[in-house]
Amino acid sequence: MSDRTPLPSSARRKLLLDAGIVAALVALGAAGYLLAPLLTPRTDVVLPQSACDLGAGPCTIELPGGGRVEVAIEPRPIPALKPLKLTAVASGAEVARVEVDFAGVDMNMGYNRPRLESLGNGRFAGQGSLPVCITGRMPWAATFIVESRRTVVAAPFRFDAGD
Repeated sequence: MSDRTPLPSSARRKLLLDAGIVAALVALGAAGYLLAPLLTPRTDVVLPQSACDLGAGPCTIELPGGGRVEVAIEPRPIPALKPLKLTAVASGAEVARVEVDFAGVDMNMGYNRPRLESLGNGRFAGQGSLPVCITGRMPWAATFIVESRRTVVAAPFRFDAGD
């Protein structure tokens, strides 16, 4: 004779539901772990924040190991909710890719990382925009992510945008 009695159908359903919830949480955690690099790009070198104001004019990134990249955002002053022309010109280094990661300094404004298109001869260009903020002027961080054959460099800048 067996001491085991079958579970009632309601208990089996509850057990299956609990197992499904645990499986969904594990899958969600795995997806977050696998997708996290998209939000925080791999960088070999993070430069200190530059004192150069992109809202006033072009800025220069000195690459470790030599070379430089001049970056600019137009029009100036940098407006919110209008098309922005993003440019980067490399000299003295072979640059494969340039992206610009825009982030609100005091407020999360979502994922905003346009990739600039290579125009050849170390020149890159692209378009982006900043979402509007209800507070008027807002401080922004623009991190230029420059990928050369040897390293990926993140160069952060700050500027104000808005009315």
